[in-house]
Amino acid sequence: MAPKVLISDKLSPAAVQIFKDRGIDVDFQPDLGKDKEKLLAAIGDYDGLAIRSATKVTEKIIAAADNLKVIGRAGIGVDNVDIPHATARGIIVMNTPFGNAITTAEHAIAMMFSAARQIPAADASTQAGKWEKSRFMGKEITAKTLGLIGCGNIGSIVADRAIGLKMKVVAFDPFLTPERAVVLGVEKVELDELLRRADFLTLHTPLTDKTRNIIDAAAIEKMKPGAFIINCARGGLVDEAAVRAALDEGKLGGAAFDVFVQEPAKENTLFGAPNFVSTPHLGASTSEAQENVALQVAEQMCDFLLEGAVSNALNMPSISAEEAPKLTPFVQLAEQLGSFAGQLTESGIKKVRLEYAGAVADLNTKALTSAALTGVLTPLLQTVNMVSAPVVARERGIEVEEIRREKKGAYETYIRLTLVTEHQERSVAGTVFADGKPRIIQVKGINMEAELGAHMLYVTNEDKPGFIGHLGMELGSAGVNIATFNLGRIAAGQDAICLVEVDGKVPQEVMDRLAAVSHVKQVKSLSF
Repeated sequence: MAPKVLISDKLSPAAVQIFKDRGIDVDFQPDLGKDKEKLLAAIGDYDGLAIRSATKVTEKIIAAADNLKVIGRAGIGVDNVDIPHATARGIIVMNTPFGNAITTAEHAIAMMFSAARQIPAADASTQAGKWEKSRFMGKEITAKTLGLIGCGNIGSIVADRAIGLKMKVVAFDPFLTPERAVVLGVEKVELDELLRRADFLTLHTPLTDKTRNIIDAAAIEKMKPGAFIINCARGGLVDEAAVRAALDEGKLGGAAFDVFVQEPAKENTLFGAPNFVSTPHLGASTSEAQENVALQVAEQMCDFLLEGAVSNALNMPSISAEEAPKLTPFVQLAEQLGSFAGQLTESGIKKVRLEYAGAVADLNTKALTSAALTGVLTPLLQTVNMVSAPVVARERGIEVEEIRREKKGAYETYIRLTLVTEHQERSVAGTVFADGKPRIIQVKGINMEAELGAHMLYVTNEDKPGFIGHLGMELGSAGVNIATFNLGRIAAGQDAICLVEVDGKVPQEVMDRLAAVSHVKQVKSLSF
């Protein structure tokens, strides 16, 4: 029997035809996704679900999807899909991460022009018959400085277009290497310098705990008087109330937003502000982009349902059925090693070196390297997956090196990951034990044995008596329960590492008190 696919959002006729031409039984109901109850009643009949943003694939929908094997999102954002529950049910979630890049970049440039020349307000005034020529004094962008927060796939396209418009481009991006910056023709700077120098500031970064409200009242205060802010990335990157106050006070010359904290944005504090331009999340809304992502997701879903091929999956590596049993635990290990190192790294990454020793060297190391890169890049980029991670690393000028070798040392097989940054090298190694669970076996050359849990506390310090007791008391007084305690040191009195699994997130005030101890070098909360 042919696989059945439901298209519950508006996809192009060409995408529907791809399913038909490849022998898929496709049911095109473009308005069904808006009706949760009807979707809930129907979903049990389908092997695949193709969506855009209107369909909300909730835990309840997933629970009713008895036959569903794949969800394909035409576009990059998957906020409307409950990925953890899809994963628990064995449902692959795919997206099309690169189909909207040019369109979104072009929209950012268009919004910059619109704010600089007050085009929307001038249009409304002119069509009202006012002819207020003296009212709309604009700003040229030629020779001005554009500040990019985020210089990845979309940001680099914006940089290219801005340079073509004779702008000077500076960029803040922890993952941007100096070499990649030279290739792009941008100047890499720290955030405070970008704020100080930018005439126009545009954001192209995911929304994470680190980037939420990255532009707040304090950041705006550091900007030039009359500067402009453009946000076509994610609502929540900019403090909307702070921007409103700065526009009202004349601190900012203008702002243009395509995205908002609450969407649909029927009301917003920014509406009606002086020289504020808004659009209803149109970054990806061109006929070309919509066609590209629709065709791409149709092809990907057909490849999986007919041939078992997995591409652009956010919750499953690209692994064949034959190699999965051996490879899967090492994929988990590689991603954990990458995440471990990535969460501890705050400067630009120049190189990722992966050493495969023993039996693991004979496996599909390409998949393992992709998993490791996913772990490294996820703490800042969030949406990266095993397919896109190598592409993202390459775009950012990060060199990736694989080394295979025979067994060396006490373990039959292991993976060692080393991050080379502008300032240091950081390495972490691990293996898979007989129980199939990954273990950390070495950090920064210090031997230890640790299984990574959901919440980990990482401490580096000089080995001195009493610290372990002090650490336990601090955690206990904060009501944080210790699950496992793992220690390692070079030698008595020298560098030591403490890796503690805890039952919940450690309060920041506890982290601060631990970091204040004289012989403590680093305290970090890690999540896996």
